[in-house]
Amino acid sequence: MTYLNPEHSATLTTINDLLTMKQEGIKISCLTAYDASFSALIDEVGVDVMLVGDSLGMVVQGHDTTLPVTIDEMAYHSRCVTQARKRAFVIADLPFMTYTTPAIAAENAARLMQEGGVQMVKLEGPHFEIVSFLVNLGVPVCAHLGLLPQSINQLGSYKVQGKNINEAAKIKNDALKLQEAGASLLILECVPADLAREITAQLAIPVIGIGAGVDCDGQVLVLYDMLDIGIGKRPRFSKNFMVDATSIAGAIEAYHEAVKAQHFPSVEHAF
Repeated sequence: MTYLNPEHSATLTTINDLLTMKQEGIKISCLTAYDASFSALIDEVGVDVMLVGDSLGMVVQGHDTTLPVTIDEMAYHSRCVTQARKRAFVIADLPFMTYTTPAIAAENAARLMQEGGVQMVKLEGPHFEIVSFLVNLGVPVCAHLGLLPQSINQLGSYKVQGKNINEAAKIKNDALKLQEAGASLLILECVPADLAREITAQLAIPVIGIGAGVDCDGQVLVLYDMLDIGIGKRPRFSKNFMVDATSIAGAIEAYHEAVKAQHFPSVEHAF
């Protein structure tokens, strides 16, 4: 069973559709995608959102972090994804150091939208002024809080964020301020499930979790992790959906349905 409505199979999903899903309590499924073939497959299964993540630096290019990924590479992979999809909403990451000022962020966001064909750009951290500037120019923005992979050299390791009272309060405050700045979507990565539940309830915009518990409005995973084909260790918050599948399409469909039915993530995939 899939949740794709055949009557709307050729209609692009919009941010308004995602907002309606939040309001109606329909979970949003999201996977990363980096090329046309996987894009077409994910799209056909019915996954709601595809994220062209700078995670490609690790799972496609073989780097230890996302930091080496360039805006040229993001625009290229975004175009590969958007040329093959028919209905899924597509977001692309602004890579490391490509949004240091509002003007630089606008130039690079324009590339991802014009060259890459994406509908929204994502940036990490509480950059309220930059979010507001982009939104005022007509650029839809997805914010990203919690674990910020582009800040790995400051963090020292990939670890859960918001575990103490002060950290949790800052993440909640930042989430509200990003919404006020005009962000249309928020990704919460590697935060305690209770904190994610509280933020999701407080915000009017959809909240997509990764390692943030089942109570977010939706879930995202790195495609290569959930297919168990990544070159590194699969994160605790991910799951190998190939175990019980007979095909890649079957694994993607199993993930999509598990998110919709709130069977994923389970307690073992949360913090």
